[in-house]
Amino acid sequence: MAWVLKMDDAAIESGLVHDFDASLSGIGQELGAGAYSMSDVLALPIFKQEDSSLPPETTTKNPPFQYVLCAATSPAVKIQDETLTYLNQGQSYEIRLLDNRKAGELPELNNKMVKSTVRVVFHDRRLQYTEHQQLEGWKWNRPGDRLLDIDIPMSVGIVEPKTHPSQLNAAEFLWDMNKRTSVFVQVHCISTEFTPRKHGGEKGVPFRIQLDTFAQGDSGEYTEHLHSASCQIKVFKPKGADRKQKTDREKMEKRTPQEKEKYQPSYDTTILSECSPWPDAAYASTTQAASPSFTSTPLSTYTTSSVLDRYSRQLSPAASIQDTQKWLLKNRFSSYARLFSHFSGSDLLKLTRDDLVQICGAADGIRLFNALKSRSVRPRLTVYVCQESPQESPLLERHCTIENGEHRSSTMYHALYLEELTAAELIRKMASVCGIPLGTINQVYRQGPTGIHILLSDQMVYNLSDESCFLISTVKGQLKSLLTHHSVFI
Repeated sequence: MAWVLKMDDAAIESGLVHDFDASLSGIGQELGAGAYSMSDVLALPIFKQEDSSLPPETTTKNPPFQYVLCAATSPAVKIQDETLTYLNQGQSYEIRLLDNRKAGELPELNNKMVKSTVRVVFHDRRLQYTEHQQLEGWKWNRPGDRLLDIDIPMSVGIVEPKTHPSQLNAAEFLWDMNKRTSVFVQVHCISTEFTPRKHGGEKGVPFRIQLDTFAQGDSGEYTEHLHSASCQIKVFKPKGADRKQKTDREKMEKRTPQEKEKYQPSYDTTILSECSPWPDAAYASTTQAASPSFTSTPLSTYTTSSVLDRYSRQLSPAASIQDTQKWLLKNRFSSYARLFSHFSGSDLLKLTRDDLVQICGAADGIRLFNALKSRSVRPRLTVYVCQESPQESPLLERHCTIENGEHRSSTMYHALYLEELTAAELIRKMASVCGIPLGTINQVYRQGPTGIHILLSDQMVYNLSDESCFLISTVKGQLKSLLTHHSVFI
């Protein structure tokens, strides 16, 4: 059964008109000036719920330090690109080190010294991978010269400036943040020295000037990283930077106003932008010897420069989120660590080149893709060594037997893979294989023609043939190690 209510059309029409008049009559009163306030509306529960779902606002944290290079930036750089600064070879340029801390920030640094390392490095990733070979070639062509020096007489506020013979592109010093500090640096290499020689007019490679600052740790060494910043530079022959700056300025003056809007203005100084620390910077020590100088000094005092292991550049698909974050920091992708905070190794490796370019931009996207897909590099030199027991003869023939007309060695050899091609690296790996404490090795010799003993040096290691075989014998009484070369029977 259904109930049906019947009303005539006139009654329905009069009711609708009455309701409509009543609704119009209250419009002016509801929208009056004193009817409501916006704060009351935002206080409603629905708005509070929406606001709570939004991520908290992140305030930009100022870096504790600021470094300013007193050299003008180029006007011929587009807005989206990094600044570029031209320098003259051998000219002293001031870098101001400013304390940028807010009140109460890092109070443990008050009245204390900090250590900064300034270095000139390659900007291109391709040259960064072969930095050691590039610097060795430069050193060979210009013996006795350095890529970077500190102009000590002109510098202000720095203490204990030091340079290491093995680090031709870096220097370090201490400074007090409460005092005015400026370090003057000289760059002695030019950008075209690292480009292939053609017919003149080669385009020079860009460098970077980077500063890494450390605080003193509990051990007394400056190992606690505080801040790092760098800027892009190009180095020309004397007066060449001034000419290049003038040329860029004249080119910009000829452009239309619409084209000029796409380029950055030229600034009198260059502010170094924040970056991750240079890989070996955190391991540098003011007490370390730079390289072995084969004199009367015992080898126990020699230490090699800290170089990243060649396999540490590769990210494993099984890497956890924490391991992936460490890999990003170690390979100078700290600015994207937060972006990839939930990515494991397999997640990151699944991204294509186009994905990374879209996420990180063209320059960093390609750099990250190359770092992810890079393969382990073949060692520069492989040598085989065997430790001779005291009762055995140093002659190889004593260790060989004849089987089916072929010579076979009954001695077990160890393979040593060298990356740096230095005497210190070879000595360190020989000591590890033979179980000899490195501190007990005084000198290392190679047995030459007519039985003469030749002191091991970097040049000797550099010129060793690949896959050479050596027999090691030790003289314990004199704390000397004899390295005897022998023939290989195939």
